[in-house]
Amino acid sequence: MAIISVPRVLREKLGEDGADALVGLINEANGQAKADVLTFVEEKFERRLSEEIAKVNERITTECAKLGERITGVEARLDVGMAKLRAELIRWMFLFWIGQVGVILGIIFAFFRR
Repeated sequence: MAIISVPRVLREKLGEDGADALVGLINEANGQAKADVLTFVEEKFERRLSEEIAKVNERITTECAKLGERITGVEARLDVGMAKLRAELIRWMFLFWIGQVGVILGIIFAFFRR
């Protein structure tokens, strides 16, 4: 709090009580002005903070949407790859079974030929 000194000439004209009342009035006005400035700055800060939070929320929403699209694309490619792998695995299984059947038939023919 600032110290306010009332000049001697003014103090003589107002008297001690008047000078003290003037100092009190100035201090009260100064305190009210500080409170008004603080309120204004607080409202401005809250408004700015709300705007920034809205921007961040919007960016998060768009990034989440992009991420969802990428995940969907990767999932689709993964499904295609798994289907190809499954088809290739079945093909190799049939080749293996045909080979096994051929070997068993060879053993059976060799056994009955003697």
